[in-house]
Amino acid sequence: MKNVLKIIVVFAVFLIFGCSTSVEESEKRSPNILFVISDDQSYYHTSFAGSKFVNTPAFDRVAREGVYFTNCIAGSPGCAPSRSSIITGRHHWQNEQSGQHAAPWLKKHVPFVDLLDQNGYITGRTGKGVSPFRYARDENDSLWRETDAAGIAHSNIRYETGTEDDKRPAAQINSLNYFENFKYFMENVREADDPFFFWYGATEPHRAFEQDSWKRTDKKLSDAEVPGFLPDHPTVRGDLLDYAVEIEWFDQHLQYMLEYLEETGELDNTIIIVTSDNGMAFPRAKANGYDYGIHVPLAVRYPKAFPGDRMVNDPVNFIDLAPTILDLTETSDDGMLPITGKSLRHLLESEEHGDIDPSRKYVFSGRERHSSSRYQNWGYPQRVIRSQDHLLIWNIKPDRWPAGAPQRINPDNEDELLPLYGMGEDGEHHSDWAFTDVDAAPTKSYLVENRDDEAVRPFFEAAFEKNPEVQLYDIQSDPDCMNNLADDPDYAEIKEELRQALLAELRETGDPRVVGPDPEVFDSYLRYSPMREFPKPIEGSTLK
Repeated sequence: MKNVLKIIVVFAVFLIFGCSTSVEESEKRSPNILFVISDDQSYYHTSFAGSKFVNTPAFDRVAREGVYFTNCIAGSPGCAPSRSSIITGRHHWQNEQSGQHAAPWLKKHVPFVDLLDQNGYITGRTGKGVSPFRYARDENDSLWRETDAAGIAHSNIRYETGTEDDKRPAAQINSLNYFENFKYFMENVREADDPFFFWYGATEPHRAFEQDSWKRTDKKLSDAEVPGFLPDHPTVRGDLLDYAVEIEWFDQHLQYMLEYLEETGELDNTIIIVTSDNGMAFPRAKANGYDYGIHVPLAVRYPKAFPGDRMVNDPVNFIDLAPTILDLTETSDDGMLPITGKSLRHLLESEEHGDIDPSRKYVFSGRERHSSSRYQNWGYPQRVIRSQDHLLIWNIKPDRWPAGAPQRINPDNEDELLPLYGMGEDGEHHSDWAFTDVDAAPTKSYLVENRDDEAVRPFFEAAFEKNPEVQLYDIQSDPDCMNNLADDPDYAEIKEELRQALLAELRETGDPRVVGPDPEVFDSYLRYSPMREFPKPIEGSTLK
């Protein structure tokens, strides 16, 4: 009898301590990370932010059950430099070629994903990674990275056009089945209980859109909310609704991923981070330092450690994402170049709402080259500083065209210029002939074709005319950035404060535009994408 009691006691002790150990191991288990990024989506275009023509239930759930950042600023208003700042934790101007559109990614700019690999994480991606960059093609590209800085795409599952399974709502939507690629990764690449990092990079809502795809939905033209820098016209409204269709497709695949993680019991052990690389692909948004170009959605969900249903107003920046992820995964940054950003962990773990960290007063952004849009592939250098209330843009080369040159050399005859503004003899606009830093779009063509209309002319000039060197905007009263306050004496003190803070950051981070040794180095980087030729600009020319 004594032996039986002894066995029972030992078994009970084993159960108690065994369960305790299991709980401790569960608590110590490294969190998974699902990093989700759309392509060209402004902050204002989620239903959580109040949009009436975009429905994003998956993003809304992450924001509602997690932490929603009201002032997240992208590293750049263009995809390559912005994604560069995410993956390195550094401003794009610190990353040499690896911060510039369609340039090589150098090996020395180690992304945080590599360090997660070394720390036991199983990593993968689907869709657009850190691009457009040129990765090593062969052994001659010895200084270039071989694989995408966002990780390896382990599968290439696609929708087949015309099949019953093809649920894509518009013809221009990517054929990649993002969710099935994620599911493949989870079930065929990741080992059970191994922590994972997965990058879901949609190519939506990047241009091109299928025009009038919205007509196959229940959307109406009256639903669209036209920002103040665009004319309120049916063409523009329809273009906005086509944009919404693509955002909703991106969100649908996030929904599938959330449901899968919930079904497999992984959701609450997975940090979900959802954002976009820059603002919407419309004139005076993407490839511009205005709020619609750099202000993007950001929501983070992890109920184990981050109190949910909170809004944080403190300005945060893409350079903060790498140190945050490294911090949360207890991964050393050894091997990376010095990180400029600061971890957001204290904001995520706080129980406070609104303004939390008074030291987070300013965030920064900027651009150099976007597409091939000017003489000798020159860019349009901007540096931007933003607080909760104000936005200051420094246009370093105000003599250049912000949206690209208005006239292109004929690719079939180098002695001939194509028509001004891209206007053909038939009265139709050809987007690839002029202002090519703005993606081809019905809205762009409408502005150009109707530029002589008194009601349209101010919008045309705002989108394509040259800018003054300094622009200052009150974001609270003017999120459309249409009223430049740089010369307003009532804002002189704010302007100077922002200017000094911007210059201090550029000096501290070694921006060549400010500290040298070669302020023009960005224009010298080779571009590994199709090139256009433009005539040498005439100094002082303006739109007439």
